[in-house]
Formats: sequence, C-alpha cells, structure tokens
Amino acid sequence: MLDFPRWKTIGISIILLFGILFAIPSFLPDKAFESLPSFAQTKVNLGLDLAGGSHLLLEADLADLRKTQLSNMEKTVRTAMRGERGAGDDIAIGELRNANGQISFLVRDQTQLDEARERLFRETQGAGLTGQRDWNIEVVDTTRIVLTPTQVGLDQAVDRAMDTARDIIDRRVNSLGTREPTIIRQGDDRIVVQVPGLQDPQQLKDLIGKTARLEFRMVDANADPAEAAQGRAPVGSEIVPYAPGEGSGAAFEVLSRQVMISGEQLIDAQQSFDPQTSLPVVSIRFDSGGSSTFARVTSQNVGKRFAMVLDGQVLSAPSINEPILGGSAQISGNFTVASANALAISLRSGALPVKMAVVEERTVTPELGADSIRKGAIAGIVATVAVLVFMIVVYGRFGIYANAALAFNIALIVAIMGMFNATLTLPGIAGFVLTIGAAVDANVLINERIREELKRGRRVFQAVEIGYKEASRAIFDANITNVIAAALMFWFGSGPIKGFAVVLTIGIVTSVFTAVTVTRLFAARWLHAKRPAALNI
Repeated sequence: MLDFPRWKTIGISIILLFGILFAIPSFLPDKAFESLPSFAQTKVNLGLDLAGGSHLLLEADLADLRKTQLSNMEKTVRTAMRGERGAGDDIAIGELRNANGQISFLVRDQTQLDEARERLFRETQGAGLTGQRDWNIEVVDTTRIVLTPTQVGLDQAVDRAMDTARDIIDRRVNSLGTREPTIIRQGDDRIVVQVPGLQDPQQLKDLIGKTARLEFRMVDANADPAEAAQGRAPVGSEIVPYAPGEGSGAAFEVLSRQVMISGEQLIDAQQSFDPQTSLPVVSIRFDSGGSSTFARVTSQNVGKRFAMVLDGQVLSAPSINEPILGGSAQISGNFTVASANALAISLRSGALPVKMAVVEERTVTPELGADSIRKGAIAGIVATVAVLVFMIVVYGRFGIYANAALAFNIALIVAIMGMFNATLTLPGIAGFVLTIGAAVDANVLINERIREELKRGRRVFQAVEIGYKEASRAIFDANITNVIAAALMFWFGSGPIKGFAVVLTIGIVTSVFTAVTVTRLFAARWLHAKRPAALNI
C-alpha cells in the first residue's frame, strides 16, 4: 500500500497538475479567457439561477395540429386508393373533401367499397390500450366513406407531437451554443424553455417560432393573373403569399397543391454564400429518394418555375434552367448571415409538428444569481475553513495532507466540469459544499483506523499501511451507494436536480482519488524519507 513506483508517482502528479491548469480558466475574466488557446478554453458555465437568462413558456396551436392531421390523412387516402400494382389496382374516387373536421370521398364503383374500407383500415392504428382506433371509418349513402378522428386518436397525436416538438426545440436551442438549457413539457400542450446566459430572448423566440415546413412546389403557369388577384385559383392550385421582403414586387404566387419535395427529405442544411452574388444563402442536401425525385421533376419541367415555400410563405420562385441532378439546392432570399444560419438550424433539426406560440416570457437578471453566488461562496469558504482547521487540530501532519488533498479535489472538480462544459446551478453549489465535507470524511476514517492500529502496538509503517487498506473498503462501499443515488437523481431528475447530481458524482470520484491515493502518496513519501519511530495522530 505504501510502495509507489516512479511511474505511478509521475502519473498522479500529472493528473494533479492538469487539474490545476484546467481549473484556472473558470476563474478568469472573459477577456483573459478569450485570449487563451482553444484547447485551454474550458470553463464551468453558470445556470439560469446564477447567470440569469431567458424563460419562455410555449403553447401548441392544437387547431393547426388537427388541420395538419386532416391534411396528412387526405394525402394518405389518395395514396391508398392508387394501390400497389399500378393502374390496374386503382380504386376510382371522387368528391374528396376535407371539411368540418372530416375527410370524405365517393367510391365510384360500389363493388370496390369493401376494398377501399380495408385499405383505409390498414392506414389507421390503435390508440394506446384503449381498444379504439385513431380514426373512425363510416360508410354513408352506400358509396361515400367518411373518416373522422377519434378523441383518443387526437389525444395520442397531441402527445406525440409535443414529445417531438420538445426534442426538436432542444436540438435548435443547443445549436445556438448554449449550455444545458432546461426544456420540459408542462401539461398537455405547453413546453417550458429556460436558457442560461441569454439575456435577449428575441433570437431564441425567432428560432423556436419557426415551424420550418419547407416545400418545393411547381408554379401554375396556366393561372389567370386577374383571377388570382381576386383570390380565385384554378382547381388543384392555391394562392400562396410571398414572405415579407421577398418577391421583388409580387405579392403572391399561384402554386400547385402537390408537393414535389418536403423538408422531411432533407439530410443537411448549412449557411453559405452565393458564389455569384456573395450574399448569404442556405445550402441544402436531399436524401436518395428526394434527390431522385428532384432530378426527375426538374428534368421534366425545364423552362418552368418552381417555388420554395417555408411555413406557408414563398421565399423564391426561380426558373428551372437545367435539370438539377446532384441532390442539392440553394435557398436564397433577403437573408443576413444570422437569419440564414437560423433557417439552416431550423431545417437541420427538423420541422416542428405543430405551431408554438409564446404565452409567457421572462428575463432573469444576473443580479439575483450574483447574490446567490455570493452567499454560496460565503457558505463554501466558511465550510472549507472550518474543515481545514478541524483537520489540522485533530490529526496534525495527516490533517495537513488531508487539507492538501481537499484543495486538489476542488481543483479537479472544477477542471472536470470545465472540460465537459457542465453547468453549475444553485443546487450544484450545494452539492459542491456538500462534497467538501464529504471529501475529508474518508481521511477521518483512515486516520482513526491508523490510531487504532497504533494503540494495538503496531509499528508506524504497519499501522499506516493497514489503516489505509482496511479503511479503503468502507470508503469505497459508502461512495458506491452515493454514486448510485446520484445516478438515479440524474436519470429521473431534470434541470437543477441533474446539476446537483452531476456535481455530486464528480465530487465523489475526485474525493476518493485525492483522499485515498493522493494522501497515501504524501504519507508514503514522508515515511520513507524520515523513518519516524513514533507517530502523533
């Protein structure tokens, strides 16, 4: 236990040195921190309760979700009636309507009615364990099929949409470079977003507010401009307005309702610059299915125009000068670098399944956090000083070793949190203070065991060796149970609870290392150098 080969001594020294070096950046002012080389820019981030930030409460537009659900079912009906074996397997339908929260259509050949119902039944699914399906399928007037979403189906759709929205918002917010935002569901149709360190929430609101539904659709060249100006579009087409600042004077475009390619077929979106104009644009790439579809449609429509539609507004409607075969495209518009990057993030993270509106907005000022940090620092300093004095008074030299190990332990905790870009919250400070007390607990066990062995008449070397060996078992057992508790808090907790669990876990690991290994190294080096005949502890 007291034999330390040279390689082990060097290894422990390097770990302690790196701990000190990587802990220092967290205490530097911003200007000094930014001047450090990139590999040394490791810093502990402060949570919302310490650094301030933005708090948003988002509410889903359930009416929009139901509209989207009906629109998707309308497309499903068209696809299902086309069959799987070509034209010979089609079911002729007519008067397809999407109104009053229902989808209805006419089956022209009554002998195909049962087949049509069977195909639609395969497109619906059970709603949880309720025994009901998400859509009711009814036949009225002997030839008309009516599909109505059930309440359990609507509830299930809302639940899935909110889970998906939470995940997408999480990806979007993290793309801003923030650290550990808190994003949780509240109730059935609300999401809470808390981002530490972001004092201006407008950028966050703009990013989250985009549903980012990207569509590529053909411009209807046969539409009558006079009719369109009066709000009338040909059958199969619709009038779509230009986004603010786009269109070069045009207010709208008449577009085919059929979507060539949707944003769901994107695999990447990045902000870049147009090589000809040097203006900010968004470069996008499609998956294999989207690439082949884009190549086929552009090959068939050379000389015609297609429109890029984002969230129901036309961004641009360029002409197809030649087939686009590479599976990539470029979205242009009146973008700045920031807005193009925000759009790329929105497209890359996926489209929100439902529109989200900000119903509550709060900006948490850092003054409150500064007060918490000051009080937490006072508590930490008082606790640390009390522990240092107690250890020196009670255990003498071995108390000094324990105090040195405690200092290294604090440095290692800060360094590890900095390397992982972890976020320190107010509960995290509590965990930090708790770790200080628990860090010397192991040394108390070791020193008391050494005392017992000395009272039994063992020699100094033997007493110290047995003291470390026997006490280490109890130390490891006790800390394993603490790690299990911290892991459960991290797994089941959220926000500040996770912050407490992270700090506690890091503190447990580093305290065991410093309290057992580092103090043992100090003791071994002193014992081998001085060879004391007696030990006062």
